[in-house]
Amino acid sequence: MPDNNNTFRKKQPPKNTNPTRGSSSGKSGGSQIPLEFNVSKESYKLAFGIFLLILSVILLLSFVSYLFTGDADQDIVQKTFKNSLAQTDRKASNIMGLMGAYLSHFFIFQWFGLAAFGWVPVVVWAGYRLVLKKDLLPYSFNRFTISSIFYIIWTSIFLGYFVSVFDLSGGTICGGLGYAVNQFFQQAIGWGGILVILLIVAGWLIFFHGYTEIDDWFFAKYFKRDPREDVATERIRKAVQVETDEDEIFEEEENTKDNSFRHTPTPPPVVPKEEAKIDFLKISKEDIEVPKPFEEKTLSLEVEEKPKNSLPNEPFKGSPTLIIETNQEEDIFEDDLDTDDVNEKVLKDFGLFDPTLDLGNYQYPPITLLSEYGNTGTKVTEEELEANKNNIVETMRNFQIGIASIKATIGPTVTLYEIVPEAGIRISKIKNLEDDIALNLAALGIRIIAPMPGKGTIGIEVPNKNREMVTMKSVIASDKFQKSNFDLPIILGKTISNEIFVTDLAKMPHLLMAGATGQGKSVGLNVILASLLYKKHPAQIKFVLVDPKKVELTLYNKIERHFLAMLPNAEEAIITDTKKVVYTLNSLCIEMDNRYNLLKDAGVRNLKEYNAKFIQRRLNPEKGHRYLPYIVLVIDELADLMMTAGKEVEQPIARLAQLARAIGIHLIVATQRPSVNVITGLIKANFPARLSFKVTSKIDSRTILDTGGSEQLVGNGDMLLSMGSDMVRLQCPFVDTPEVEDICEFIGSQRAYDSAYLLPEFYGDEEGETAEFDASELDPMFDDAARLMVSHQQGSTSLIQRKMKLGYNRAGRIIDQLEGAGIVGPFEGSKAREVLVKDMEHLEEILRKLR
Repeated sequence: MPDNNNTFRKKQPPKNTNPTRGSSSGKSGGSQIPLEFNVSKESYKLAFGIFLLILSVILLLSFVSYLFTGDADQDIVQKTFKNSLAQTDRKASNIMGLMGAYLSHFFIFQWFGLAAFGWVPVVVWAGYRLVLKKDLLPYSFNRFTISSIFYIIWTSIFLGYFVSVFDLSGGTICGGLGYAVNQFFQQAIGWGGILVILLIVAGWLIFFHGYTEIDDWFFAKYFKRDPREDVATERIRKAVQVETDEDEIFEEEENTKDNSFRHTPTPPPVVPKEEAKIDFLKISKEDIEVPKPFEEKTLSLEVEEKPKNSLPNEPFKGSPTLIIETNQEEDIFEDDLDTDDVNEKVLKDFGLFDPTLDLGNYQYPPITLLSEYGNTGTKVTEEELEANKNNIVETMRNFQIGIASIKATIGPTVTLYEIVPEAGIRISKIKNLEDDIALNLAALGIRIIAPMPGKGTIGIEVPNKNREMVTMKSVIASDKFQKSNFDLPIILGKTISNEIFVTDLAKMPHLLMAGATGQGKSVGLNVILASLLYKKHPAQIKFVLVDPKKVELTLYNKIERHFLAMLPNAEEAIITDTKKVVYTLNSLCIEMDNRYNLLKDAGVRNLKEYNAKFIQRRLNPEKGHRYLPYIVLVIDELADLMMTAGKEVEQPIARLAQLARAIGIHLIVATQRPSVNVITGLIKANFPARLSFKVTSKIDSRTILDTGGSEQLVGNGDMLLSMGSDMVRLQCPFVDTPEVEDICEFIGSQRAYDSAYLLPEFYGDEEGETAEFDASELDPMFDDAARLMVSHQQGSTSLIQRKMKLGYNRAGRIIDQLEGAGIVGPFEGSKAREVLVKDMEHLEEILRKLR
């Protein structure tokens, strides 16, 4: 009988494998067996269990004592624990001393209120399990823990509602958590907060406890087991009872047959009724384990099976095999499993697929690798605000523009002054005053937003005299980034209102960056890459780095086998050669097509659905399915590639931008020169998210953002982000080169994959490689075309089409034959082919040899 976690089994007593000391059977004078001190895993469990039991007593006594002595200890707990410990003239009133005062203060006053007592049974049960190797109650400890945590938090919020409504002193009653949540409810929906609180507990009862009828809420026992566990137990009871009833029916049929048979055969031995019954009240948790409701496991009762071809009254030695799915309506037998059932069986045996298992010990970079910088606080003084306000008002008055109201919002780089003009003032009249206001304020650049989106005001952004440095450490450590659940979370900086701006690259889905030299573009790329390194595992994302400048992205060479993708047989993962860039882009197009085929076979629409299906083991790896990581293509300087390769680069970039978002390939393209011949219409149309640092002219600003404004930025990370119709001004965080080196060094020092992530092979035309050539299959117009090429010294298909009035396909075949004969050179992208024959005499000699 198989021995698994879900079958009834009989426990075997542990065997005594220790040799007897001092046995007389040993040789005389033999040395005694040395005593070895081995600390096993069970010893640690026992020690930790005892610690939890002692902790539960400390918590209970501390909480009870706090109800009577909490007010007296408030002056102590307001200080740090170190200072309170050093204070000898003042002792804590709590029965557990200073430690009890602090524990009860945090658990009751700061966090949960009276609901904090709910932690005591959780800690007691956990310690009891570790010490005595059994459960305190016949219920699931994991469900009890999760349920307790929910009810602790919910009770704190529930009590906090009454504290908030009746304006009570609720530090002890509801704790800081309950009070803060209800303050939010009061501001958001008023008295309707109680409805939200009751709705939450109703949803919990339905979805967690499995109540499906209103009667369950009123008549179910307080310590009732999970309803799904009761269903499983009841079905086993019915199954065993059915077998017993069948035996009784067979016996009655034998006794009621025709009495013409004088000789009654000996009835077959039937399993006694007492043996067929199972006393469910005496089965301990060690003998039966009911699957948790979170896992789709099978509860099996396996004994020797009755033969299928046996007669109804034939004796058998056991009950038939029962395979009961606790979350399905009908019993499923193993003989009739379909594909979905096989997948469920694989999922039950092996669990969910974990793509991070190959590097299971991978450690994310710690925040301590990032540096702290002094003098990062905002330095805008009230005098500066007042002076700027007076100058704005005076400038407007000089041009007969009245202001009804004005307010300021201080940001890290600029201060936004929102003004409401008097009635009858044209907005266009205010827009034309940018230079006049800048002159009066002696500012680097003024940007007027007229009107402010979603507001009835006009915004005037004035640079601060003393700018705030936004450090990478401050934004990485923020809750907004740490708790973000985006697929590809990236940090872009701080807004004017000092809010950290975190967005999802997967939703953008591509980013186009531009900015003049020295305005922070390379720092911005490092910030984006570092934010992804801090949030994603190497199995979840791969980078394709293109660095024509050869020095900006070389820092990431150390994480080649963790995060980088490359072509097979490539020497370096970071691509600097233009020809290899073309190959890589076309290889990504092949990868895109392959991924779309996988999505088509899996019947899903995007990468997220595909990976979710693969993790649930619903896709067969033997059919080519695999876990697909995100791929982020980063191009540091597009202008250089467009100058050297042109259409060969533009077409695959445009194709990737058009189609690759659904299969998890995303592009980040940066350039110093946002002109129309670099950011072409084909590329620009597929990049809805555009980021602009300071540029040199308004034309460049319009090219990248479709509007002016980025020429008025103040540099050093000051930037504008356009996402559709929204325009946001941000200050990019600063991350220095040594910080990026430390991050890459930390990741590179860990165990990595055998190689970088390999992209599909792409075979392009190698230099000097000639096209296939057969002199016996030359086109009848070959000689005339050759003379045309040599006379014009220009090798192009279009020339043959125009001069010889041929179609494109025939002209293309002739140009290939000319290349094979060595008359014209190979294809060079958008350029015309080089004519290798310089005079007609040399050409006629070549033609004679071909004939």
